[in-house]
Amino acid sequence: MDLMKHYRSAKAELLKVIFPTAGQVKQAYISVIIVVTAIAAFLALVDLIMSSIMTSILG
Repeated sequence: MDLMKHYRSAKAELLKVIFPTAGQVKQAYISVIIVVTAIAAFLALVDLIMSSIMTSILG
């Protein structure tokens, strides 16, 4: 395969890519932070409940 042909083909494909805007990146970042925080809080609550149950069972 010709190296220049591959390079031109890759460049043509990159021109078709639609990159996210700064606003979209910010919105996705905030969404990820909120979801991760909610899941962490849920798992912390489940851990607290389970450890309380195990402590009461085992004394």
